[in-house]
Amino acid sequence: MTEIDLYQLIEQITVTDKAYYNAVKKRWNQLAKPIGGLGRLEDMVAEIGAIQKDLYPAVDKRAIVVMAGDHGVVEEGVTQTGQEVTKSVMENMLVTASSITPFAKTAHADIIPVDVGIASDIEADTVWKRKVRYGTGNIRRERAMTREEAVQAIFAGIQVMKELSDQGYRAVATGEMGIGNTTVSSAICACLLCQPVEKVTGKGAGLSQTGLEVKIQVIKDALELHKPNKKDMLDVISKIGGLEVAGLVGCYLGAARYRMAIIIDGFISSIAAYMAVQMQPKAKEYMFASHCSDEPAGGLMLNALGLKAYFYGNMRLGEGTGAAMCFSFMDYALAAYEGIPSFQDAEIEEYKEDL
Repeated sequence: MTEIDLYQLIEQITVTDKAYYNAVKKRWNQLAKPIGGLGRLEDMVAEIGAIQKDLYPAVDKRAIVVMAGDHGVVEEGVTQTGQEVTKSVMENMLVTASSITPFAKTAHADIIPVDVGIASDIEADTVWKRKVRYGTGNIRRERAMTREEAVQAIFAGIQVMKELSDQGYRAVATGEMGIGNTTVSSAICACLLCQPVEKVTGKGAGLSQTGLEVKIQVIKDALELHKPNKKDMLDVISKIGGLEVAGLVGCYLGAARYRMAIIIDGFISSIAAYMAVQMQPKAKEYMFASHCSDEPAGGLMLNALGLKAYFYGNMRLGEGTGAAMCFSFMDYALAAYEGIPSFQDAEIEEYKEDL
């Protein structure tokens, strides 16, 4: 796929159907409860209805898509662990267990592990093979990838969404795995939001204070070397990004293209969501922000997106763990929408909307 092909594809994305949003909201007001009593849960059902063009939407078939890629910048000592952990975690998601496994089981969601850029070959048949290249370059010294590779990684995410849509999935939670990805995500955040590197960079998976200082300097060096154009998402991704970040950008664009609700996980997932919206603003209407990451820039990214988290759990694990929990909010919201009787059925005097 060429860059022109990519932009032609995402131009096919349409806005959600506001007629269904309004119809769902009207039905909420006919149910035996205070008008607006369930707050954002009512909005959530209306938004899903607008996505699916259905007065009675559902998210019964759902998946957690975990995009994985490795980062050459780990050579600079910005992490506690090596790249081999990425492969191990991805291979074990469906074979034994990883952090996301019990979350997915509780959420009644299928895990879709996707290799878009792991630094070694994946043998497990459970992992979807969409590798663009074997890890990124070390952004302190070279580009992360070529512009063409960035396009291919984004397209990989779009194609995963198409395949899931074809299989009947209606909602997707996003996740990521890649040792070193908080470094590149902090670099992207500093670039796109014009924020000081110190403000948007955290310790990731438990760096010491000395390690954090190294990480901050590495990001500064990368930004100075590459000078990415914040108005060109492909320039940013190819110079200082990650393959799994690009794959997630594709997931958000693909979910919008194929009319699926998609849940943002934490900081890294929100970086990709923001970039997707810069490429196609209509994609935002398909997004739901699960939680606010405890990474320093977690709140900054959601504010930049103009989205509110459904909960604050001080989480910063990744892999889609926070996004998986958001399925529970959807389940409660849809259960209430379908299960609360109308004023007429309950023989209760109807509340009048305060005009």
